[in-house]
Amino acid sequence: MMQRVKLFLPLIAFVIVALFFYMMVSRIDQGEYNPQALPSALTNKPFPAFSLPKLEDTTVQLQQKDLLGEIALINVWATWCPSCHIEHHYLNYLATEKGIIIYGVNYKDQAQAAQRWLAEKGNPYRFNIFDPQGRLGLDMGVTGAPETYVIDHRGFVRMRFQGPINEQVWQQQFKPLIRQLQSEQQAQRGV
Repeated sequence: MMQRVKLFLPLIAFVIVALFFYMMVSRIDQGEYNPQALPSALTNKPFPAFSLPKLEDTTVQLQQKDLLGEIALINVWATWCPSCHIEHHYLNYLATEKGIIIYGVNYKDQAQAAQRWLAEKGNPYRFNIFDPQGRLGLDMGVTGAPETYVIDHRGFVRMRFQGPINEQVWQQQFKPLIRQLQSEQQAQRGV
């Protein structure tokens, strides 16, 4: 009897694994599970303190206070990241055509390669924080590039998005939040 049960164990294990994957795929198809909408421990908390060089001029040190004052995106990117290549054109569009403020975090990269990339592909960033060791990325909870954060004018993280930004993602995820933040900021100013 035990011999027969042992024969069916691989089949039972396969069925269990297949059911698990089927349930995950159907959750994704129904929109219940979005692997790009990872929660962030930083949501509604200040962007982490840092003191790191500016990619465009590594003799200049940047700090958290340099991010304050305006609603902005903080985009984590690297030259070794295939998805960063995909989204870069759209980031240029947002910065030049839509006037969106974007700060870059060049993550675990080589300064010369990153500077060359920006010279060739265009630079959508107001400035880039050079994070070659990934220390700021660790404090941000970065799991990989690209990741984009929305910060409000006080420097509080309001959203994290993992993956490349495109028109659909912008319209559905970012634009409504930025409009809300702009309204809140105007209400605080009494406008």
